[in-house]
Amino acid sequence: MRVLGINAVFHDPAAALVVDGETVAAAEEERFSRRKHGKRPVPFSAWELPERAAAWCLREAGVSAEELDAVAYAYDPALAPAPGPDITAGGWEGLRTLYARRAPLFLRAALPGLDPERVRFVAHHVAHAVSAAAASPYGSCAVMVLDGRGERASYLAGRDRGGRLEVLATQPLPHSLGLMYEGLTEHLGFARSSDEYKVMALASYGEPVFLEELRRAVRATPGGGFETAPVDWARYAPPLRRGGGWTREHADLAASVQRRLEEVILDLAYWLRERTGERRLALAGGVALNCVANSRLWGQGPFDEVWVQPAAGDAGTALGAAMHVARGLGDEVRPMPGAALGRGWTEGELEGHLRRARLPYERPPDIAEAAAEVLAGDGVVAWFQGRSEWGPRALGHRSLLAHPGRGANLERLNDIKGREQFRPVAPMVLLERAGEIFDGPLPSPYMLFTHRVRKDWAQRIPAVVHVDGTARIQTVAPDEEPLLARLLGAFERRTGLPVLVNTSLNTAGRPMVDSPRDALECFGSAPVDALALGPFLVRRASLAGGRGPA
Repeated sequence: MRVLGINAVFHDPAAALVVDGETVAAAEEERFSRRKHGKRPVPFSAWELPERAAAWCLREAGVSAEELDAVAYAYDPALAPAPGPDITAGGWEGLRTLYARRAPLFLRAALPGLDPERVRFVAHHVAHAVSAAAASPYGSCAVMVLDGRGERASYLAGRDRGGRLEVLATQPLPHSLGLMYEGLTEHLGFARSSDEYKVMALASYGEPVFLEELRRAVRATPGGGFETAPVDWARYAPPLRRGGGWTREHADLAASVQRRLEEVILDLAYWLRERTGERRLALAGGVALNCVANSRLWGQGPFDEVWVQPAAGDAGTALGAAMHVARGLGDEVRPMPGAALGRGWTEGELEGHLRRARLPYERPPDIAEAAAEVLAGDGVVAWFQGRSEWGPRALGHRSLLAHPGRGANLERLNDIKGREQFRPVAPMVLLERAGEIFDGPLPSPYMLFTHRVRKDWAQRIPAVVHVDGTARIQTVAPDEEPLLARLLGAFERRTGLPVLVNTSLNTAGRPMVDSPRDALECFGSAPVDALALGPFLVRRASLAGGRGPA
């Protein structure tokens, strides 16, 4: 079966294609449109579809719209709130529902040849849940979804086994841990449904001094759900304007909310383990991108193993919806092959971009050795290799790399990217060396957990150690990422450090680089020392020289 999955209703529009149970392509629309998150997270944008991402998925697989057996749309308007006073969007909910109902016709216009009768609606949280459970390496597991909202709920807990999802609990709106965190995000001067990770980073600079009051407002309930009473954030810290300077009060408030979120997630996890008896847990939903909470769940929760969908936010529902419908059509859906599910280019295509840009470039015998030499000399390298990543984390395919032993590189990279200085950067490390340097869940290939940096290493890699002594690591297995493993090995031979700084290849407010053109534009505008574009290397120092291959 050929099933195309679509996410479009809330934010992060995306498309994914599952063919005969295999995930063959997945991409977010922002990578094509160059518009962060694809569109604004408002009800009157619900008609906007991931047209370019969907068309690319089909081209990648050589499938036409007419040949699709089904299109899975990750929202079910039949489950949406009834007309009347709207508790979530200031009266716009009816428009969102109308647009969702019209999705089959919108899709027919976007994908000529598609039969709108083949469009199937999948409940938002079911799509999230299947994106975690079916994509995970587990044959049977508990599954938990936490986000801002779906149709009428903000939470799903269940069990997935034998290719079937059993829903055990949901949490109806208006109670929502995700919306609570979004509200705090906005109060602190950040963009809601976008910048929640900044609140998580800020929390490390404070203490949970308001925790007892928050425990009265936000609490788990006996039936496997929770309650979130309205919170007047201004009681604890004054609101900030976008880009405003934060104080200790703001950091303490962030720390208090972060801690309470973790506590409630633990309560929910213990209830779910008791109901299912499962040893493994799969997570999805925007809250599952909170790597601090994930790590506490792994360390203090009741499950032996925890797996998080790398595209845990709404983009991932495109894949989950496709997997759910493929299961229903009789396919045996297999786990994700990894996160490298986006666009890639041949060496000839990459060199063509360099020639058209009239840039001096070279083709070293081994790009890993050449890049390691630049990095060992404290240069910053833009690293563009293979297919782009699925999800919000740069995993060594569209990355900015730097020396972790230079503490100043944290400020340097935040300056290059135009980010707030309180935000950390992450380490990439060989899987076989990770345990001696970091304490936490291993392997961790998708940067979705935080790890304690061991004391004897913290001073050796200061650029990647957050203020609380942790790091959000990516482990690299040589059999899965041989080029990255060679790069790390080459850097270690030169420096004695089996770790590199790895942050996303983009600047503030822009999506992660996806295409060679994007990479060249970013390299041209940012003070980066070298660009490793496939097997080719462009050095900043050589740009004043000749043109063409060196």
